[in-house]
Order: sequence, then C-alpha cells, then structure tokens
Amino acid sequence: MSTLDVSRGVCALLPGLQHWLENAFYEVRIVDAADPRDRDDRRILLATEIGHATYRDILINVIDGAPSLLSAANGLPARVAFGIADMGFAFALIAELARPSAIPAVGDSGSARLMTLAGRVARSDATVLIQGDTGTGKEGMARFLHAQSGRTAHDFIAVNCAALPETMMEAMLFGHKKGSFTGASNASEGLFLAADGGTLFLDEIAELPLSLQSKLLRALQEGEVLPVGATHPVPVNVRIIAACNRNLANEVAAGRFREDLYWRLNVMPLELRPLAERPGDVAAIAAAMLLRQQDMGKAGFVWPTAAAMDKLTAHVWPGNARELGNVLQRALVLRDGEMIEADDLHLARAPQPLRVVTPIVAPASVAVEPTRLRDVAHHSKLEAIRIALRETDGHRAAAARKLGISERTLRYRLAEMRELAAA
Repeated sequence: MSTLDVSRGVCALLPGLQHWLENAFYEVRIVDAADPRDRDDRRILLATEIGHATYRDILINVIDGAPSLLSAANGLPARVAFGIADMGFAFALIAELARPSAIPAVGDSGSARLMTLAGRVARSDATVLIQGDTGTGKEGMARFLHAQSGRTAHDFIAVNCAALPETMMEAMLFGHKKGSFTGASNASEGLFLAADGGTLFLDEIAELPLSLQSKLLRALQEGEVLPVGATHPVPVNVRIIAACNRNLANEVAAGRFREDLYWRLNVMPLELRPLAERPGDVAAIAAAMLLRQQDMGKAGFVWPTAAAMDKLTAHVWPGNARELGNVLQRALVLRDGEMIEADDLHLARAPQPLRVVTPIVAPASVAVEPTRLRDVAHHSKLEAIRIALRETDGHRAAAARKLGISERTLRYRLAEMRELAAA
C-alpha cells in the first residue's frame, strides 16, 4: 500500500476524495500544507497552496467550466482542474497520477482488499496461483507480488506457456547443453536459471503438456533443474507465480493437469474477478489507460464526460481490461468534440452462443441444387472457427480450447479456409 498526504484544505473542499483514495489502495494521511515533509513525500494540495508544493505534488482547483490536466513540467507540480460534473473521473485521475508504476490501478473496495491480501502473500516465498478471465490483470498482479517481495534485486521473468513451441518447452524452461539436440550449437541456461534469486511468472500454466508438468513439479519440490543433455541437476532459487484463465481444478478433474502439481502450485490462491463485477475499477483503469495513451505535451489531456463514464461503468466487459483499452483508444481517435462523449464509445456486445439458423426454403417454382447435409455441417464448423478466433482476439491456442480441438486440427481447418478463400 502506498502512502499519500492530503491537505486539510482538500479534505474540507472534497470530502469524498479520501474515501476514493482508500478504495484505490492508498493509505491517506491528513496534513497541513505547511507541515514539514520527507524528501520523497507526495501531497495533494489546493491550487491556492502552491507555495508549499514541490514538483512531485498534485494541485487541485475546483472550477466552473471544462476540466483540464497539466502534467508536471519545468519544476511545477501537476495541476488538475474540474467541476462538480467531472468529479468522479477527476478522483480516479488524481489517484493514477500519484500511483507507483508497480501497483495495479484499482478503485473498487473489493480490489483494494485483494491487493492488501496480495501484499501479505508477497512477503512470503510461497508459490502463488492466480486465476481469472483473460484481461483481468493477472500479469499486473504477478508484477505487484514481485515488487512487494524481498526479491526485487533480481529479475522478474514472465513467460506465456501457450506461446512456447512444444518441442522446445523443456529446453527453454530448464536450459540445455551444447550439442544436446539438433541445432543446439550453444548452451542455454533456460528461464529458471535466468530468474535465479527472483520471480518466474508462468502464465497459461494449463498449456504445459503432462510430460513437462512432472519435470516442473520436481523443480518446485527439489529446488533444482536438469538441463537437457546434462547429467547433474543445477540448484535454483526461484519464486514461482503461475496463472491460468481456466479453472485449474476442473482441468485436473478432466485429466489434463496433474493433481500433485496443482496442489504444489495452489499454496496461495488469488482469484481475479471479471471487470463487470468490480465497477469501481473501471474509472481507475480508464484513467490509467488514458494517461498512457495520450501525449499531453501536444494536444492536452482528453477527458471523458460523466455520461461516458456512466456508460463505461454499466457495460458488461466480456473482454475485461483489454476491451476497455480498445474502446478508449477508438474513442480518442474517432471523437468529434473536445471530450470523449458517450456516443464516442463503441461497445461490443458479449459474444453469443452459436445458434442453429433455419435455412430459408426456396419457392417451389425456383429450381435449386439440393443442399447436402455434409456441406452444411462443414460450413458450420468453419463458421464456429471464425467466431472462436474473433472472441479470442486471434489467439489460436485459446480458440482451439474453446472449440474442444487440438491446435493441429485448428491449423488444418485454417488451411482449408485459406484454400476456399483463394478458390
């Protein structure tokens, strides 16, 4: 949790700000603007208290008119001006201006409680299993755990298990000796040894084949790895954080994941809820994304209107934070006015289950070629593949899982689709 000083003048003028900041995972201290301070302290002050400010502070000015943000520059602090209508987003923006980079953007009380728990978990060396839908911020949570641990002097290494070539998984994770297989012209230490002393984040852990899961289990239990082609294991000191967007207990029940490895990973479980279930986070994440997406030095900061924020908060977010980022980026490009209006937000509907469409029967007077059942089934499969790829943003492994087929079968079907398109 980060500490943030707020002047008594700000609290008197904006009593709701302290509550927002506490939900945003800050420890708020009420201070007088003239109080002595440590060098690294950051304060939120009124614009009239600028005489007590440093370049690290944030100045607030409540006005009648359009909101604005001036970033810190030339030794001057950041300045946020807004009226009553824009107060909700302004609070989120203030929190994100002060937030350290290693702490994820949150604004929901439930998320703040989860972050508090994660902070306690981070101080141990226990293995952590993070589960949640795609786009809920699993890697951000993993980076927070590393930043709050005693391993920050060493590397945080993130690897997406679904993106590792299956034939190279073992060598990439555990390393290999020179000449141990065709093409191994040089030795490699592997990701475990690269993260020695630090944290190794294994995203999409369910994608590891069963044969490799047993070797991962031994590495976790014994604290050593055996590089491909080696005869002696190498000791390694790594904190493992694993993540999965599927229910790993269900994967165990289906026989796709080792039960003993599941219990070895599930020492400290953290569950990330979908964005639709934590509406307070929408404004926080939107503020963080808009700050990241805009070059304020050129055109100034573009604010969303209160109506736009209401629309964002009410959306179901099937794509979670990734969808939110796409929506905001489109709105910045396509907006007509000086602010992001509700009509500038083009929100996708939640993906619907594939429905069987009753074919239209041609009139009896029109001669048509009979439709073969085999062709109908074939085209339905290709359409299901198109929908699955669209819903998973083109992620083939995820699309294959959604369809209940192997990636090899999916590649075969995609080749068929390309041939049909070229015909």
